[in-house]
This record gives sequence, C-alpha cells and structure tokens, in this order.
Amino acid sequence: MTTAAWNTLLSAGDPDPVAIRNPSGTAPFLLIGDHAGNAIPQSLGDLGVSAAERARHIGWDIGIAALGAELSRHLDAVWIAQNYSRLVIDCNRAPDACAVPNAVVPVSDETPIPANHGLDDAARAARVDEIHAPYQDAIAAEIARRTAAGQPTVLVALHSFTPVMAGTKRPWHVGILHDGANDGFARAVLSLLDADPLLTVGDNEPYKMDRIDHTIPRHAFAAGLPYVEFEVRQDLLGDAAGIDRWCGIVARVLTAAARGDATCGMRHH
Repeated sequence: MTTAAWNTLLSAGDPDPVAIRNPSGTAPFLLIGDHAGNAIPQSLGDLGVSAAERARHIGWDIGIAALGAELSRHLDAVWIAQNYSRLVIDCNRAPDACAVPNAVVPVSDETPIPANHGLDDAARAARVDEIHAPYQDAIAAEIARRTAAGQPTVLVALHSFTPVMAGTKRPWHVGILHDGANDGFARAVLSLLDADPLLTVGDNEPYKMDRIDHTIPRHAFAAGLPYVEFEVRQDLLGDAAGIDRWCGIVARVLTAAARGDATCGMRHH
C-alpha cells in the first residue's frame, strides 16, 4: 500500500484499510463487510490479545470474507470489505469518542483488550482517520458513482454471529436486521427466508438495528436506499460447502426480492 506521510497508525507493510472486489460489477447489490477482516496494524502489535482470542468472533465476522467474495462473483456485485479487526476499531459503530457503545472497546465478550485502554485523543483519531473513515468513504464514493451512472443500489451488509453468547445458545440460522426507515426490501428478504421450512430465521435477531448500527443508517436511511443486513450463524460458514450453500441462499433471496417475488420457493444445495 502507499501510506501517506502523516499516517501514525498504518505503515508500508500494513494492508489497505479497504478491499474492493469486482469494482465494475453490474448488479444492483452493493455488498459491504464491516467486520470482514482481522488484520492488526504492526504499530499495535497483537493488541495484548492472544492469536486464539483474536481469531474468534470478537476479532471479526467469521466466514464473511469468503461469503462476500463468493457472492460478488456469483451476483457480479461490488464487494467492499474492511480489512482490520473490529478490536482495532469497529467500523459499524459511530466514531465519536462519546458514542455508546464505543467503536474502540476495552473489553469484548469478557476478553480484555489491553491496547485499547487509556487511549489518548491522538491515538483514537488515528484509528478513525486511517481505518474507519476510509472504509466509510469508500462506500459513500461507490454509492455516488452508481447514482451518477444511473446504476441502482441496494445496500447489503454481511455479518455473522457466534452460535453461543454469554452461555446462551442462539437458535437462528440467519437473522435479518432492519429499522423503520425504507425497510421494505429487508422485509421482503425476511419473508422469503421465512418461507423456507429448513431455516430458523430471526427478525432483528440476534441483534436489532437500532442506534448501535452505524453503516446502514449512515448510507441508506437519509438517501432512501433499499437495504438489508444479514447475520449468518458462524458455524454454518465454517467450510467451503457452507460458504457455497449460503451464497446460494443469499443470492436467491436477494434476486427474488429485487424482482418483487415475495413467494419465491427455496431450494438447497
């Protein structure tokens, strides 16, 4: 990567904060991955967190990098992914230091993150300026480009969730997150998934789209863009067969919702 002279966090050996796959994709779907990567800037070492801890769900959305890449190919869709671990900064949280929950967490699922304790304003600003802002700017730029070219946009956020959280099992295979703002497309996707008797589907489960979410509200709400946020259970994305199966499921419901077919039957691999 080419690193600006003023960078204080990322160096020449670090990956770019944003990966854009298939930038000339013709599909209406703009795929985004707020937590697709788990890289750590060299300047932060290991954050004081073991490799095993960083590899679990607190570090990233397991399986989403592979799912997003496969969907991008299958649908001919643009895929914008954030390369850094959400333990460095969570790009689906408001960057404001006063925001609750905070984008830079001192503890995640009972695991302390030592490098996130006692950050001064400059250190926090570097994470916002060099990771959070470039990712959000890339999404805004792609939406602007598509609008100028007359290409429709359906914003599709891809996330995954751990099967067990705080000792509680989560029964859903997939959840659809949405809010009252222009959520007709999300509700159509939810209806299509609900029609599949083999799936246990969560409506705003295991999370709700509320003041905590940042990316979809930021880019879709005011602009009136159709959107949907997927949460796929991580154990279902653990191998190539799982990625392939969920690529098929997600691609089918997106395509059916886009053509207005809320009664589309579902078939599995």
